[in-house]
Amino acid sequence: MQEANKGQEQELDGQFLHIGIVQARFNEDITNALAKACIEELQALGVTSIDHVMVPGALEVPVALQAMAERAEYDALVALGCIIRGETYHFELVANESGAGVSRVSLDYNLPIANAILTTENLQQAIARQSEKGRDAARVAVEMACIMDDLAADMAELADDVDDDEADNDEQDETNAR
Repeated sequence: MQEANKGQEQELDGQFLHIGIVQARFNEDITNALAKACIEELQALGVTSIDHVMVPGALEVPVALQAMAERAEYDALVALGCIIRGETYHFELVANESGAGVSRVSLDYNLPIANAILTTENLQQAIARQSEKGRDAARVAVEMACIMDDLAADMAELADDVDDDEADNDEQDETNAR
């Protein structure tokens, strides 16, 4: 939804992040505009390490995301595409399957993926959304990468605390055994 209430924007710093982008070529004028807006926003957020891959269409996006995720070098990924409703059921199939595939890769690899595969009724709706959704995808990727990094640090700290507690308990058990 354009002009949606997205909440308070966060101060984002992407200077140490490595972001991968998978762009579908189908409806290329739209996806090129999405990619341009996304890359410009990533650069504005300080991201300098960006890999950009092109695939034929939205159904191919998830498998390319999966290949990138398997490399274990990205902090976040971005899916870009455009599916415009036609006269057949094909629209629903492509929209549903590409969306489910993107989510599955994200969950399987515990890796944030900003999904900016547009699903619109017509070309005019796609054109109206292309720049904003490209920028949004960049911001989501950077924000989620930072959140995941913070969560990983919190979990590591928690694990260290548990290890310290276990070591203290072992020392206490040894003292009690004497």
